[in-house]
Amino acid sequence: MTTTSPAQPGLDSLSKSFEPAALEAHWGPEWEKRGYGIAGFRGTQQPKADAPSFAIQLPPPNVTGTLHMGHAFNQTIMDSLTRYHRMAGFNTAWIPGTDHAGIATQIVVERQLQAQNISRHDMGPTPAEARKNFVAKVWEWKEQSGNTITQQMRRMGDSVDWSREYFTMDPKLSEVVTHTFVKLYQQGLIYRGKRLVNWDPVLQSAVSDLEVESEEEDGHLWHICYPFADGPQTVDGASAQGLVVATTRPETMLGDVAVMVHPEDARYQHLIGKHVQLPLCNKTIPIIADDYVDKAFGTGVVKVTPAHDANDYAVGQRHQLPIIGILNLDATVNTHAPQPYQGLDRFAARKKVVKDLDALGLMVEIKKHKLMVPRCARTDQIVEPMLTDQWFVAMNKISDEDTTGKSIAQKAIDAVQTGQVTFIPENWVNTYNQWMNNIQDWCISRQLWWGHQIPAWYDKDGNVYVASNEAEAQAQAPGKKLKRDEDVLDTWYSSALVPFSTMGWPNKTQDYDLYLPSSVLVTGYDIIFFWVARMIMMTTHFTGKVPFKHVYIHGLVRDAQGKKMSKSEGNVLDPVDLIDGIALEPLLDKRSQGLRKPETAPLVKKNTQKEFPEGIPAYGADALRFTFAALASLGRSINFDSKRCEGYRNFCNKLWNATRFVLMNCEGQDCGLKEHTKAECQPGGPAHGYMSFSQADRWIASLLQQTEDQVAKGFADYRLDNVATAIYEFVWNEYCDWYLEIAKVQIQTGTVAQQRATRRTLIRTLEAILRLAHPIIPFITEALWQKVAPVAGIGGASVSIARYPEAQLNKIDNDAIDNVNQLKALVDACRNLRGEMGVSPATRMPLFALGNADFMRANAAVLQSLAKLSEVKVFDDQTAWQTAAQSAPVAVVGEIRLCLFMEVDIEAEKARLQKEAARLDNEITRAGVKLSNEAFVAKAPPQVIAQERQRVEEFTAMLAKVRAQLAHLEK
Repeated sequence: MTTTSPAQPGLDSLSKSFEPAALEAHWGPEWEKRGYGIAGFRGTQQPKADAPSFAIQLPPPNVTGTLHMGHAFNQTIMDSLTRYHRMAGFNTAWIPGTDHAGIATQIVVERQLQAQNISRHDMGPTPAEARKNFVAKVWEWKEQSGNTITQQMRRMGDSVDWSREYFTMDPKLSEVVTHTFVKLYQQGLIYRGKRLVNWDPVLQSAVSDLEVESEEEDGHLWHICYPFADGPQTVDGASAQGLVVATTRPETMLGDVAVMVHPEDARYQHLIGKHVQLPLCNKTIPIIADDYVDKAFGTGVVKVTPAHDANDYAVGQRHQLPIIGILNLDATVNTHAPQPYQGLDRFAARKKVVKDLDALGLMVEIKKHKLMVPRCARTDQIVEPMLTDQWFVAMNKISDEDTTGKSIAQKAIDAVQTGQVTFIPENWVNTYNQWMNNIQDWCISRQLWWGHQIPAWYDKDGNVYVASNEAEAQAQAPGKKLKRDEDVLDTWYSSALVPFSTMGWPNKTQDYDLYLPSSVLVTGYDIIFFWVARMIMMTTHFTGKVPFKHVYIHGLVRDAQGKKMSKSEGNVLDPVDLIDGIALEPLLDKRSQGLRKPETAPLVKKNTQKEFPEGIPAYGADALRFTFAALASLGRSINFDSKRCEGYRNFCNKLWNATRFVLMNCEGQDCGLKEHTKAECQPGGPAHGYMSFSQADRWIASLLQQTEDQVAKGFADYRLDNVATAIYEFVWNEYCDWYLEIAKVQIQTGTVAQQRATRRTLIRTLEAILRLAHPIIPFITEALWQKVAPVAGIGGASVSIARYPEAQLNKIDNDAIDNVNQLKALVDACRNLRGEMGVSPATRMPLFALGNADFMRANAAVLQSLAKLSEVKVFDDQTAWQTAAQSAPVAVVGEIRLCLFMEVDIEAEKARLQKEAARLDNEITRAGVKLSNEAFVAKAPPQVIAQERQRVEEFTAMLAKVRAQLAHLEK
């Protein structure tokens, strides 16, 4: 009699091994083509009336940018949350977009022009024409190169709503920018004034605090004598020619307007109100007192230069001091300084000032000094505090028109205080409140050409007219010739409007009603002030709604050693390189270019070769995403080790191979999908019941419910690390390592009803696993679900729009869990016995067991397979068992005693055990001598001492077992 193998088209079409590239190339475009990411209910592209909403805004990456590890990490979290809620039946919207990134984009295009020896100012016969042509050039570049990051997002599998993709300079969003600016101006909350701002002399623009990175660098502290105007004075009990001031920027002394001491500093109290001569400047300046001075720092005397230091500016305001700026906008010395220094670059002026002071005998001392140097992150230029005319938003002013009676800042403080916006982890509330309660007015103007040009016009007398367009401005100034303000708005201004500008505001659209506030903002802690707080401020002010309900603050991705990833340091990883793989040579080239210190290139290459001796293998997007999810704890930083990707790539392989095994055993077979009654599946039901589920079947089904519960809690708590761990442990440790092995035996030895139940459990559990894991590893789960779902009797076009598994905790069978835990303990005991006896796992041995005979006989076939036994012999009589066991080592599991039987030469075995006992005794003595040595304990690191103590414990336990076995042989 011949039997024909069943048709298995799903298995036949599944490649023998997991190859992620082909799956990603197919499914990414396919999801997008089908419109599954479009906002609405489970891929229908329309909202469902009674469904809850889940919305999320992508922090818009710079249009100039490429995907870095921070983006990839952030987007993995957002996509996992979005896919989960889409499958869970929410009206789901993930809104993508890119930021015009004023400074970064202008720099990129200017550098392209510089390569052709062209300045932006050369691009037209008049400044207006040059600006118009330059902006057109930037738009041209944006169209050609600006979509790099969105293509890379697609590589990560991000299921955003591409139909709602925005660019912050799009006409609709730009209208909102203008509308809000005009409105704030009319409310008296936007004003223009001369203030001290961070100034980049190369950009010749104000830059925000975010664009300034202060790093410790080697510098000097120059101690300069400022002679007393009235001749020598007594200082600290001795006659002194003048006051000695310490400064890290001697060139700024040309703009000094006072020297300052602490009002309670006994050394100088009698000098307050007197004057000193300002060296090199032929004028005198007063000695003033202010408790800002640190008496213990330097000489306790500081110079006051209000135009060139933020703290000095505040002092100048308090004491009504003049403000003398001595630098032009390009950081050359201006005409307010003495003639010999005019026109010099600031650092050339520094050298000359130091040289001239030395010649006058006024340079008291020069010390090496570590100092924090503020540099523009975009140009690497040292930033100067500069007094310039800028536009500001008043943070703490209450508009006369505002019916709430609250300032913009207060509304944002209240939104968090009342719980309308919550932070996860909640400790970030303190950071937010600290900044908000001490907030300064927001400088929103930038001296650039690329960006939203400020909607303000001036007449020849300097009167300002703010309006939505030039015609409206002209209507305010009939008959006057107007010129538009050349400045553009800070990029963060338009970004702050994104929660509502992307939802059709000021119109009340369906999106506005459904998706504002969004559910959660996922972002790093580094932009709490610059973006998170400003979104809350602007959204609450203009809409009366909060922008989002939760702010999930994740850590920043660092390298494996915990260092900040930086292209200029040569330690960045490109997410796409981790997906596709990269050979060593191109990786070395990539990492050694664009370094802050080019001379470090050999060291960068050496470190790279050490970390990636063969380059980076192709892990695929799923393995990378799983790694990010597993690292998504609530900590401040994430140390990314690419070796973790290897482990999750292995997980994907395991899942792939498990699917092939399940399809091999289930596709084309009876998997118990016919309608049936509950009674037909009960243990002890009809003898020829439709299905007979084993304890192992009920155990894996119970663990699935527990895992589904843990996963739901992980998503609710924004703990993707817990989601990833729960899925990994269930799939690898329980389903693959245990249940598949048990199922093999049940299919080989079971009745038709038992086989049917096993197949149903195999395929249905696997199908649920694929839905459960889909939000984190979308590509592999989609590819496998397409083959598995039909065999499991599950319909649907895609796992991405299938129903997400929900735990049914009433289905948990604790007896089945206890049963399989006992079985696992028996298998582990057999493996341990084999190890103690030094017998290879390949050698099959008989197991002799005593106790719980019914359990042992019921599980004999499974135990024999899992523990690799030649047979399982169950004894009812202790004497018979002892006689059979002879001298074999014994293990006790609960009430069951068992041994692996092997004929042994008793004398030879005793000799072996005595030798092993002596070795262990010797090891314990050696470790004990170390630990009793006071010098060793005092000097050794704590982990070394702990290791030695652990060794003693382990050797002692092993010795006890060996001696017990010897005693058994000597009976």
